[in-house]
Amino acid sequence: MTFEDYDYVNLEDEESREMVRQDIKGYLQSHTKGLVIDEAHRLPELFSALQISTDEDDTRRYVLSGSSNWLMMQNISQSLAGRVALLRLLPLSIAEISSADNMSTDALIHNGFYPAVWGKGRPATVVYDSYFSTYVQRDVQQIVNIKDMNLFRKFVRICATRVGNEFVASNLADEVGVSLKTIQAWLSVLEASYVVFLLPPYYRNVGKRLSKTPKLYFHDVGLACYLLGLGSEADVANSPLRGALFENMVVVDALKHLYNNGQESNLFFYKDKSKREVDLLMEEKGKLMAYEIKSATAYHADFFRTLDYLRTVYGDDVLSTQVIYDGTEQWDKPNNGFLNFRHLH
Repeated sequence: MTFEDYDYVNLEDEESREMVRQDIKGYLQSHTKGLVIDEAHRLPELFSALQISTDEDDTRRYVLSGSSNWLMMQNISQSLAGRVALLRLLPLSIAEISSADNMSTDALIHNGFYPAVWGKGRPATVVYDSYFSTYVQRDVQQIVNIKDMNLFRKFVRICATRVGNEFVASNLADEVGVSLKTIQAWLSVLEASYVVFLLPPYYRNVGKRLSKTPKLYFHDVGLACYLLGLGSEADVANSPLRGALFENMVVVDALKHLYNNGQESNLFFYKDKSKREVDLLMEEKGKLMAYEIKSATAYHADFFRTLDYLRTVYGDDVLSTQVIYDGTEQWDKPNNGFLNFRHLH
């Protein structure tokens, strides 16, 4: 829809892929008005041909997309470095789901935000079961040679139990029964394939002893639910991890908002050695917007306790403090406002 005047080819289709392979240069040159190449990583030799084509005529425009971030970036870094603009397309944001306002929070968390669930009406458990099976059997093996896939599956499922917690690799090494280096390598696989991301702690030195350990989140909370065995919204509602899953949903939606506007992440969390913690900080030009995330449906004044403390630490550098929660009452104020999570952006 965005590039409706461009021609389109999907290289996942074997016939289309072979047609392009026969004469890649000629095929590229024949589409002068622009070309969208879907699943571009399926034809690795395409990328060097694209380099030649764009060097010969820099008015030519190509849009490359692919479901394997690892293979896409590997090919781009080898052939197209400095010639491309990169956009990260995460699963749908809350604002992109028109029915979000009329859906229960537990249903949103359980369904997650993959387009196949919302655009095609497929059951979430079916989508995530298929996705995870394909991911483990195909994508992971292309990134790193894992000898015991059962241990890797165990590792990913344990990660789901750590949502919203600081990621301590040595703890997982003991629990999974592998070395620390293996856990670190496996985490890199999950990050490279956009399954999880680490939210860094805020690091500005204010004379406080601050946490240096990042927190773990999933790029899609529905996948985390699947890995936790939460097969329905009722399971989510009754889960002891509901608050952590709610926090995950809000944090990743903030990340989607940045990526969808072509921006890099400027998100952090605050935690000092006294265990005072603020769930989400957004820094712009040295100024902070701070968010405390609560899965409760009723507002309570105690929600602002750590936000008020943050103001005593950073003073006027804190531009805004907000509680993001699951309630309907809203008070949109720069100092100690509170908003329903659906209206954050």
